Amino acid sequence: MEKKTNIPNIQLSTIVLDTNDMEGLEDFYIRLLGWEKAFSQEGVFSVIRSGKGGAEIAFQSNEDYVPPVWPEEPGKQQQMVHMDFTVGGKDYLESAVQHAISCGAVLAKDQWSDQWAVLIDPAGHPFCFVV
Repeated sequence: MEKKTNIPNIQLSTIVLDTNDMEGLEDFYIRLLGWEKAFSQEGVFSVIRSGKGGAEIAFQSNEDYVPPVWPEEPGKQQQMVHMDFTVGGKDYLESAVQHAISCGAVLAKDQWSDQWAVLIDPAGHPFCFVV
């Protein structure tokens, strides 16, 4: 595939997750990742940022938010996006999973590989730890 040279400089800055408990979900990811709060418009929108800079996750309040069903089922709310987080190798996967559970995540019932683990955050968004 030939690289296009006329593409404007577009970079991903933030992943935004909808939730009906913005503060709770924000607190979960702060505990999970050790990131810091970067911005908050109380009850509406907030952002956390990696202490190393660059990566951000934002949380948008949505009273009508419906958590996705994972794995997907026909006729049910589908996931719109999921995030993958790299862990320090296969030896670290179980400790990362246990840490996530201690922060409030749930290990998904269905797992398909020993190279990653699928978890569900408190608002129902699936995310993965990948070796």
